[in-house]
Amino acid sequence: MFDRLLLLSPVLLFLPLVIPVPPPGNASPAPCRRCCDDLEPQEGPPVSGLNQIPEVRTFINMTILKGDKGNRGERGTPGKSGEEGAPGSRGPMGPKGTKGQAGPSGDPFKTQDAAFSVGRRKSLHSVDYYQALVFDTEFVNLHGHFDMFKGKFYCYVPGIYFFNVNIHTWNFKETYLHIMRNDKEQAIVYAQPSERSIMQSQSLMLPLELNDEVWVRLYKRERENAVYSDDVDVYITFNGYLIKPTLE
Repeated sequence: MFDRLLLLSPVLLFLPLVIPVPPPGNASPAPCRRCCDDLEPQEGPPVSGLNQIPEVRTFINMTILKGDKGNRGERGTPGKSGEEGAPGSRGPMGPKGTKGQAGPSGDPFKTQDAAFSVGRRKSLHSVDYYQALVFDTEFVNLHGHFDMFKGKFYCYVPGIYFFNVNIHTWNFKETYLHIMRNDKEQAIVYAQPSERSIMQSQSLMLPLELNDEVWVRLYKRERENAVYSDDVDVYITFNGYLIKPTLE
Protein backbone atom coordinates (compact mmCIF):
# COMPACT_ATOMS: atom_id res chain seq x y z
CA MET A 1 0.00 0.00 0.00
CA PHE A 2 2.75 2.35 0.91
CA ASP A 3 4.53 1.42 -2.22
CA ARG A 4 1.52 2.40 -4.25
CA LEU A 5 1.26 5.69 -2.46
CA LEU A 6 4.90 6.41 -3.34
CA LEU A 7 4.20 5.67 -6.93
CA LEU A 8 1.15 7.93 -7.00
CA SER A 9 2.71 10.76 -4.97
CA PRO A 10 4.46 12.44 -7.96
CA VAL A 11 1.19 12.51 -9.84
CA LEU A 12 -0.61 14.03 -6.95
CA LEU A 13 2.05 16.63 -6.49
CA PHE A 14 1.56 18.01 -10.05
CA LEU A 15 -2.24 18.21 -9.98
CA PRO A 16 -3.33 21.83 -9.85
CA LEU A 17 -5.21 22.82 -6.83
CA VAL A 18 -8.37 24.60 -7.94
CA ILE A 19 -10.06 26.37 -5.13
CA PRO A 20 -12.79 28.87 -5.84
CA VAL A 21 -11.88 32.25 -4.45
CA PRO A 22 -14.78 34.53 -3.70
CA PRO A 23 -14.50 38.13 -4.83
CA PRO A 24 -13.31 40.53 -2.22
CA GLY A 25 -15.95 41.99 -0.08
CA ASN A 26 -19.55 41.27 -0.76
CA ALA A 27 -19.47 42.27 -4.52
CA SER A 28 -21.31 39.98 -6.83
CA PRO A 29 -19.32 38.44 -9.64
CA ALA A 30 -19.54 40.27 -13.02
CA PRO A 31 -21.29 38.40 -15.79
CA CYS A 32 -19.13 36.91 -18.51
CA ARG A 33 -18.88 38.93 -21.72
CA ARG A 34 -17.30 38.45 -25.07
CA CYS A 35 -14.73 40.96 -26.27
CA CYS A 36 -16.83 41.75 -29.28
CA ASP A 37 -19.93 42.67 -27.21
CA ASP A 38 -20.68 46.33 -26.67
CA LEU A 39 -19.58 47.48 -23.33
CA GLU A 40 -22.28 49.14 -21.30
CA PRO A 41 -21.30 51.52 -18.60
CA GLN A 42 -21.72 50.06 -15.15
CA GLU A 43 -23.37 51.90 -12.37
CA GLY A 44 -21.45 52.46 -9.22
CA PRO A 45 -17.73 52.41 -8.61
CA PRO A 46 -15.48 50.56 -11.07
CA VAL A 47 -14.90 46.93 -10.31
CA SER A 48 -11.35 45.91 -9.86
CA GLY A 49 -10.01 42.50 -9.54
CA LEU A 50 -9.38 39.43 -11.54
CA ASN A 51 -12.78 39.44 -13.23
CA GLN A 52 -12.32 42.99 -14.83
CA ILE A 53 -12.06 42.77 -18.69
CA PRO A 54 -9.54 45.26 -20.26
CA GLU A 55 -10.73 47.54 -23.12
CA VAL A 56 -9.25 46.52 -26.46
CA ARG A 57 -8.65 49.34 -29.04
CA THR A 58 -7.46 48.59 -32.53
CA PHE A 59 -4.69 50.85 -33.97
CA ILE A 60 -3.94 50.67 -37.68
CA ASN A 61 -0.79 52.30 -39.05
CA MET A 62 -2.11 53.92 -42.25
CA THR A 63 1.38 54.68 -43.48
CA ILE A 64 2.06 51.05 -44.22
CA LEU A 65 -1.17 50.62 -46.16
CA LYS A 66 -0.59 51.90 -49.77
CA GLY A 67 -3.09 51.19 -52.48
CA ASP A 68 -2.78 51.27 -56.27
CA LYS A 69 -2.08 54.61 -58.04
CA GLY A 70 -5.28 56.37 -59.00
CA ASN A 71 -6.16 58.05 -62.30
CA ARG A 72 -4.99 61.59 -63.00
CA GLY A 73 -7.56 64.20 -62.09
CA GLU A 74 -8.83 66.99 -64.31
CA ARG A 75 -6.76 70.12 -64.67
CA GLY A 76 -7.88 72.88 -62.37
CA THR A 77 -8.60 76.47 -63.32
CA PRO A 78 -5.53 78.74 -63.66
CA GLY A 79 -4.76 80.77 -60.60
CA LYS A 80 -4.26 84.50 -60.45
CA SER A 81 -1.03 85.92 -61.79
CA GLY A 82 1.50 86.68 -59.16
CA GLU A 83 3.28 89.97 -58.68
CA GLU A 84 5.86 90.91 -61.29
CA GLY A 85 9.31 90.05 -60.15
CA ALA A 86 12.39 92.20 -60.37
CA PRO A 87 14.32 92.01 -63.69
CA GLY A 88 17.13 89.56 -63.64
CA SER A 89 20.72 90.29 -64.42
CA ARG A 90 21.79 90.42 -68.05
CA GLY A 91 22.94 87.09 -69.33
CA PRO A 92 26.08 86.43 -71.34
CA MET A 93 26.14 87.27 -75.04
CA GLY A 94 25.07 84.40 -77.20
CA PRO A 95 26.91 83.08 -80.24
CA LYS A 96 26.72 84.96 -83.52
CA GLY A 97 23.86 83.80 -85.69
CA THR A 98 24.01 82.75 -89.30
CA LYS A 99 23.57 85.27 -92.10
CA GLY A 100 19.94 85.77 -93.06
CA GLN A 101 18.41 85.82 -96.50
CA ALA A 102 18.34 88.96 -98.60
CA GLY A 103 15.21 91.05 -98.15
CA PRO A 104 12.88 92.21 -100.92
CA SER A 105 13.88 95.10 -103.14
CA GLY A 106 12.97 98.53 -101.81
CA ASP A 107 11.29 101.41 -103.56
CA PRO A 108 13.32 103.28 -106.18
CA PHE A 109 15.37 106.12 -104.79
CA LYS A 110 13.62 109.43 -105.19
CA THR A 111 15.77 112.08 -106.83
CA GLN A 112 16.54 114.85 -104.37
CA ASP A 113 19.06 116.84 -106.41
CA ALA A 114 19.10 119.00 -109.51
CA ALA A 115 21.80 121.00 -111.29
CA PHE A 116 22.60 122.38 -114.72
CA SER A 117 25.21 124.53 -116.45
CA VAL A 118 24.81 125.56 -120.10
CA GLY A 119 26.49 128.05 -122.44
CA ARG A 120 26.14 129.80 -125.81
CA ARG A 121 28.88 130.15 -128.43
CA LYS A 122 26.99 132.36 -130.85
CA SER A 123 26.15 136.05 -130.59
CA LEU A 124 22.50 137.06 -130.51
CA HIS A 125 20.61 140.16 -131.60
CA SER A 126 17.14 140.57 -130.25
CA VAL A 127 14.51 140.63 -133.03
CA ASP A 128 11.36 140.61 -130.88
CA TYR A 129 10.35 142.56 -127.84
CA TYR A 130 10.52 139.36 -125.77
CA GLN A 131 12.85 136.60 -126.83
CA ALA A 132 14.10 133.53 -124.91
CA LEU A 133 17.86 133.08 -124.75
CA VAL A 134 18.59 129.61 -126.10
CA PHE A 135 21.87 127.80 -125.38
CA ASP A 136 23.89 125.46 -127.58
CA THR A 137 26.51 124.05 -125.18
CA GLU A 138 25.71 121.69 -122.33
CA PHE A 139 28.20 121.39 -119.48
CA VAL A 140 26.00 119.79 -116.82
CA ASN A 141 22.38 118.73 -117.11
CA LEU A 142 21.60 116.46 -114.18
CA HIS A 143 18.59 114.21 -114.88
CA GLY A 144 17.86 116.29 -117.99
CA HIS A 145 15.86 118.94 -116.13
CA PHE A 146 17.10 121.68 -118.47
CA ASP A 147 15.45 121.76 -121.92
CA MET A 148 18.13 122.79 -124.41
CA PHE A 149 15.60 123.42 -127.19
CA LYS A 150 13.51 125.86 -125.18
CA GLY A 151 16.28 127.26 -123.01
CA LYS A 152 14.27 126.59 -119.83
CA PHE A 153 14.91 124.78 -116.56
CA TYR A 154 11.93 122.74 -115.27
CA CYS A 155 11.59 122.11 -111.56
CA TYR A 156 10.99 118.45 -110.69
CA VAL A 157 12.29 118.71 -107.12
CA PRO A 158 10.62 121.55 -105.18
CA GLY A 159 12.95 123.55 -102.98
CA ILE A 160 15.39 126.44 -102.81
CA TYR A 161 17.55 126.97 -105.91
CA PHE A 162 20.53 129.16 -106.82
CA PHE A 163 20.78 130.66 -110.33
CA ASN A 164 23.50 132.66 -112.11
CA VAL A 165 23.74 134.35 -115.53
CA ASN A 166 26.94 135.62 -117.18
CA ILE A 167 26.88 137.58 -120.44
CA HIS A 168 29.26 139.65 -122.57
CA THR A 169 28.04 142.98 -123.88
CA TRP A 170 28.46 144.22 -127.44
CA ASN A 171 30.16 147.49 -128.30
CA PHE A 172 27.76 150.38 -128.75
CA LYS A 173 24.76 148.13 -128.14
CA GLU A 174 22.42 147.85 -125.20
CA THR A 175 22.20 144.64 -123.16
CA TYR A 176 18.89 144.06 -121.41
CA LEU A 177 17.92 140.66 -120.00
CA HIS A 178 15.71 139.24 -117.22
CA ILE A 179 15.92 136.07 -115.21
CA MET A 180 12.35 134.76 -115.38
CA ARG A 181 10.32 132.52 -113.14
CA ASN A 182 7.45 131.31 -115.28
CA ASP A 183 6.16 134.58 -116.82
CA LYS A 184 7.36 136.96 -114.11
CA GLU A 185 10.65 138.88 -114.04
CA GLN A 186 12.84 138.05 -111.04
CA ALA A 187 16.15 139.90 -111.71
CA ILE A 188 17.68 142.07 -114.43
CA VAL A 189 20.99 142.02 -116.26
CA TYR A 190 21.62 145.41 -117.88
CA ALA A 191 24.47 147.28 -119.56
CA GLN A 192 24.26 150.63 -121.38
CA PRO A 193 25.79 151.08 -124.82
CA SER A 194 29.52 151.69 -124.51
CA GLU A 195 32.67 151.79 -126.57
CA ARG A 196 33.99 148.93 -124.49
CA SER A 197 32.43 145.50 -124.17
CA ILE A 198 32.28 144.14 -120.63
CA MET A 199 31.18 141.06 -118.74
CA GLN A 200 27.96 141.34 -116.74
CA SER A 201 26.69 138.88 -114.15
CA GLN A 202 23.58 138.37 -112.03
CA SER A 203 22.81 135.80 -109.30
CA LEU A 204 19.85 135.02 -107.06
CA MET A 205 18.08 132.29 -105.10
CA LEU A 206 14.49 131.28 -105.80
CA PRO A 207 11.98 129.02 -104.08
CA LEU A 208 10.52 126.77 -106.74
CA GLU A 209 7.48 124.56 -106.81
CA LEU A 210 6.85 121.53 -108.95
CA ASN A 211 6.84 122.31 -112.72
CA ASP A 212 8.06 125.90 -112.28
CA GLU A 213 10.12 127.24 -115.21
CA VAL A 214 13.27 129.38 -114.93
CA TRP A 215 14.75 130.95 -118.08
CA VAL A 216 16.53 134.05 -119.46
CA ARG A 217 14.60 136.55 -121.62
CA LEU A 218 15.94 139.35 -123.83
CA TYR A 219 13.96 142.58 -123.78
CA LYS A 220 14.14 144.86 -126.81
CA ARG A 221 13.36 148.54 -126.56
CA GLU A 222 14.11 151.35 -129.00
CA ARG A 223 17.79 150.50 -129.00
CA GLU A 224 19.27 147.34 -130.42
CA ASN A 225 19.66 144.61 -127.79
CA ALA A 226 22.48 142.10 -128.23
CA VAL A 227 24.89 139.75 -126.41
CA TYR A 228 28.29 138.75 -127.72
CA SER A 229 30.05 135.39 -128.02
CA ASP A 230 32.16 133.47 -130.57
CA ASP A 231 33.07 129.95 -131.58
CA VAL A 232 36.37 129.99 -129.72
CA ASP A 233 35.29 130.99 -126.21
CA VAL A 234 32.02 130.74 -124.31
CA TYR A 235 30.99 134.20 -123.07
CA ILE A 236 27.39 133.43 -122.16
CA THR A 237 26.52 130.94 -119.39
CA PHE A 238 23.43 130.05 -117.38
CA ASN A 239 23.77 127.95 -114.18
CA GLY A 240 21.48 126.66 -111.46
CA TYR A 241 21.34 124.01 -108.75
CA LEU A 242 19.22 122.84 -105.84
CA ILE A 243 20.30 124.07 -102.42
CA LYS A 244 17.66 122.47 -100.19
CA PRO A 245 14.65 120.38 -101.21
CA THR A 246 11.32 121.17 -99.65
CA LEU A 247 10.72 117.57 -98.52
CA GLU A 248 13.77 115.57 -97.45
